[in-house]
Amino acid sequence: MKNNIHHEFAYQSRELGVQIEDTLGEPPDRKNYASVIKSLIGEYAKGTEIDDVNLLSFALADHLRFDDPAGLLAQCKQYDKGDAAQVMAMVSCADAEAGKALATVFGNNPELARKAVITAFLFKNAKRWADADNVPEEARQEEEDGDKNYDDGDDDERGVPSQDVIDLFDKREDGNG
Repeated sequence: MKNNIHHEFAYQSRELGVQIEDTLGEPPDRKNYASVIKSLIGEYAKGTEIDDVNLLSFALADHLRFDDPAGLLAQCKQYDKGDAAQVMAMVSCADAEAGKALATVFGNNPELARKAVITAFLFKNAKRWADADNVPEEARQEEEDGDKNYDDGDDDERGVPSQDVIDLFDKREDGNG
């Protein structure tokens, strides 16, 4: 992977792009998208524990300012180890509620905040690192095979979004909501 981006960060970044496209829909429904983002930020800001890297990066991606791109890029080498405080010092939020959401998550789960910030950074700065066409298919398949299956019957409530959050993604008027 170009620039030593950990494969899990690369995968999460690509998944974030898919999630954003899916939420926007076709044709893009910016009002629904903004509503979903606002609701997620509100949930995180009030301390709702949603242990999901992609949901947090999804909520924050449009609000984060990446103040130290080179430093953030250097933090992408390891997925499971890193300095969350250092990563938080490399970003800021223009939106007060998004800033509160990030601070709340960082206070409760610094690793989740670190991973989400890096994922959002990679998504927003894909040209700095993405070489998706040059990633061997076996490597892409390996990272997909290595994904955790969150629908494996584990009833542990930690990290499972509430039904209210899940419903945000099903509000389209196509009969699925």
